[in-house]
Amino acid sequence: MIGIGGSDWKHYVRRKPLVVKRRIRKGIPDCLRGLVWQLISGSRDLLLMNAGVYEQLVIYETSASELDIIRDISRTFPSHVFFQQRHGPGQRSLYNVLKAYSVYDRNVGYVQGMGFLAGLLLLYMSEEDAFWLLVALLKGAVHAPMEGLYLVGLPLVQQYLSQFEQLVKEQLPKLGQHFMQEMINPSMYASQWFITVFTYSFPFPLALRIWDVFLFEGVKIVFKVGLALLRYCENELVKLPFEKLINALRYFPQDALNPDVLLPLAYSIKVSKRLEVLTIEYGKRNGELSQPTESRNEQVEVTKQSRK
Repeated sequence: MIGIGGSDWKHYVRRKPLVVKRRIRKGIPDCLRGLVWQLISGSRDLLLMNAGVYEQLVIYETSASELDIIRDISRTFPSHVFFQQRHGPGQRSLYNVLKAYSVYDRNVGYVQGMGFLAGLLLLYMSEEDAFWLLVALLKGAVHAPMEGLYLVGLPLVQQYLSQFEQLVKEQLPKLGQHFMQEMINPSMYASQWFITVFTYSFPFPLALRIWDVFLFEGVKIVFKVGLALLRYCENELVKLPFEKLINALRYFPQDALNPDVLLPLAYSIKVSKRLEVLTIEYGKRNGELSQPTESRNEQVEVTKQSRK
């Protein structure tokens, strides 16, 4: 399916989009994950078009964020063996990728949550490959750009949390009402879901499966997984008072975090059309052009056929 170096990937996706989507949702084989992530994100094309740029950014440029990056390195996946050694290869690679991006896009610079994205990528690819995948995500090579998650004021985080709150009210009305009574809003529990795409505190087996789908289908999977978590735990959550509710929303039971249980439930939840409406409404309400939540390039034409 992938071919030598992924040369026939685009042709295969165009020819059999539903097959590709179905296989990715089942989980990309770990030995192929790094390559497939680069292909479905569009980062491989960026790498080939920008030979030598990453080396220039790492070696010859300076960043105003260097001290912040150094301070946060040890806080990124501190329990993972690849990043545990102080100034070891994992921490050096993570520093290089984050420093390079902070120079590449000085408007965004560096925000702590970016380290979890870069760290996850470095487990499956080289520094340069991870850098260009980070660029593909934040600049929107395939899907809607993510950079608004990290700009001053976190405008895209605010938009997504507003949309998620409305989806909870609509799809889980009993729980939504309980949240209102206990004065719980998504900023208290879901911000990191969007900022780090579930890499911050979720088990790696689940995070990896989410990322497989996220890179192919876009941010809607974050909404789906969030709603699926709440739906799975709804019967218990509606019984809890504020303090216990906050704790439960931060530490979900292990059975709820089983990919083979949670993800099929997430796939069954339809959000695409409603998100489009909520995006328009959010923009009108805030007097600005809000961020689309769906793909905007040629892969959209493929995945639209199988939207849920």
